[in-house]
Amino acid sequence: MTSPQAEWQKEVIGYADAINDFVRIGLADGWDQAGVEPSMPPMAHLVPHWLEALHEVNQPGKDQAAHDAFRKAWPPAHAPLADLLDSQGIKSSELLLLDDGSMLLRAGAPYQDGPVLHLQGSTCTDVEGIDFIGRCPQRRYFATCNDEGVTVTDGWLGPKVAGLAWPTGHEDLPEGMEGEDLEDRPRPTRLIPFPDGRRVLLVSAVGIYVLAAGGARRLWPNAESLEEDGLPVRLDMEHGAISPDGKWIAVGGQDGAHQVFDAELNMVSSIGRVSEYPHYAAFSGDSQMAIFNACHFYEGATLAVNVKDFPGLDTDFYGNDPRTPTVQEGARVYAAVHRQGEFIIGDANGYLRAFGPTGRKHWFHFVGSSIMAMDISADGNTLVVSTCAGFISTIRLDAGKAAPWQIGTGGHRETQRWLFWASFGRPLLW
Repeated sequence: MTSPQAEWQKEVIGYADAINDFVRIGLADGWDQAGVEPSMPPMAHLVPHWLEALHEVNQPGKDQAAHDAFRKAWPPAHAPLADLLDSQGIKSSELLLLDDGSMLLRAGAPYQDGPVLHLQGSTCTDVEGIDFIGRCPQRRYFATCNDEGVTVTDGWLGPKVAGLAWPTGHEDLPEGMEGEDLEDRPRPTRLIPFPDGRRVLLVSAVGIYVLAAGGARRLWPNAESLEEDGLPVRLDMEHGAISPDGKWIAVGGQDGAHQVFDAELNMVSSIGRVSEYPHYAAFSGDSQMAIFNACHFYEGATLAVNVKDFPGLDTDFYGNDPRTPTVQEGARVYAAVHRQGEFIIGDANGYLRAFGPTGRKHWFHFVGSSIMAMDISADGNTLVVSTCAGFISTIRLDAGKAAPWQIGTGGHRETQRWLFWASFGRPLLW
């Protein structure tokens, strides 16, 4: 009789093989030649056995060899756990990879209370007194916050270089509009220091601001939008990014177009979306290109713009302007990184998708559940990814050969996976 562990291993690897073959044939010969997409057989009866083994290997005293053996015996998978993920998976709203290989995680969605955690090797520790984290696009300056305001440090918990106050809600109102105090201090969706460490881009549901020593400035909604919609501000799908050279700021929300500002906070571009709702923006590492994603349910489309075209760019929704080509279709993007020659985006269906500056597809890699946050090492060799399933995955890019249980077209290898589940009480390693 086959053991639960052997059955799990057989079914997970068999399913990965079948899916990878299906994709290989579809890409090479056309999807009509690939046949019916494979499905994973029922595995709910194996989950209790997997859980028991997972808890056992995470007991004190278990070394790396024990964890390696567990991953081989019980290879990671998403589909067998799908029925549990809505109730168990803990989202994370920010994930930063430090230069020493450890990670900082802000657990919970932006609208939820959640700890900031430091993941190092097989240990996880709370970072006390900090509600949210962020890092500048050149990786030097870090922002942290609490009820008192926002602090910028040179390096993680390094020397303090700035202390910035929260916005009041009265900033940059249209002439004649009477302001309203914010009911509470903003909950950051993103907190991004500028590359000089002197200012911070605050993205939140009550507005997108630039914080500085002289006070906050409101970027979005701007005065024109406030005159139309009034107060209080309630943004959905709010997002923002700063170019690594600090010259450009891209922001947006569910309503309207993608907006670009220069370093002096002048609006320079209004870029029409190519799906229904502006959802995400990111810059290339050399600050020469930006991508802008808009979504519709779990799908979406991403356009690209060379930054030299920003000044004066004003395009219509679903426009056909050669300066804003569509470079990816099908993905609702929650997170993205860039390394030399390619953007890597994370979509709402659990896939990492890589493509070049013209949109040529490079590879995809499946993690499972919506990708919520990502970061990449300075050398471009290590990617860390968090998902709605509570997975925190570390992936060695260009490893040469994927693990047999992995689904994807690239030679990338996942080396570690944390599980943040509501019933665990503490994160566990898979």
